[in-house]
Amino acid sequence: MRTRLLQYGIGAAGVVAALCVWQIAATVGPLAGSPLPSATSAIAAMLQLTTTSAMWQATAVTVAMALGGLVIAILVGVPLGVGIGTSPLAMHATRVPLEFLKPIPPIVILPIVVLVLGPTAGMGVFLVFFGSFVAIAVQAAAGVFDTDPVARATARSYGMGRGETVWRIVVPSALPYIGTAVRVAAPTALIIAVVAGLLGGGPGLGQSLLLAQIGGNRDDLFGYVLILGILGLVIQGLSQWGERRLLSWHPQYRKAVV
Repeated sequence: MRTRLLQYGIGAAGVVAALCVWQIAATVGPLAGSPLPSATSAIAAMLQLTTTSAMWQATAVTVAMALGGLVIAILVGVPLGVGIGTSPLAMHATRVPLEFLKPIPPIVILPIVVLVLGPTAGMGVFLVFFGSFVAIAVQAAAGVFDTDPVARATARSYGMGRGETVWRIVVPSALPYIGTAVRVAAPTALIIAVVAGLLGGGPGLGQSLLLAQIGGNRDDLFGYVLILGILGLVIQGLSQWGERRLLSWHPQYRKAVV
């Protein structure tokens, strides 16, 4: 408990130090007189934005796009990855398509998706799905490959069929890989959802950022940036907490939970 409080204290001191550096740089430092607003102005703008319904509606739309795309990516990517890991035929059939899709960032296909779906929430959900499911499928397949061969042999010696072995031995063994992939994909999903609004014209905080930039409202612009940063910290913290709790039975996570 004492160690955890010390960690929180050090983290809070780091945040205060960063804000002090920002304030000094924007007021009397090398960036004084530049378009960069001071830290106090940006925080005041952020607090003002939290009193408006438009900000909360934009936040809700952004989170919904990020979570919607991520959930669909899990529903598609995990079964696909397990299938690839357990079937040599599926592995050979999907290797080239996955290797082709892996290095393509969602922003590259953004113009095509906007052309097909328009600047809608559905466009943002599809971009999040596209940016997440390949990594989840690849990690799920890697987890299946890493299943202990002794556990597989033990399952066969007990007369388990192929489907029962996959469900009781292979999938639980691959869950840490899948959990890590989802934890990494969660903040990425938020970034893609914001990009969908910022560059694709979709609804949400990205569109709010764009409108603040076009209107020349620097304080609101940085206020939205602070809101996005806090939202990212919340999503990252929730994904880590969920991963530890859902996989608390696994030896890799047991010590961390205790």
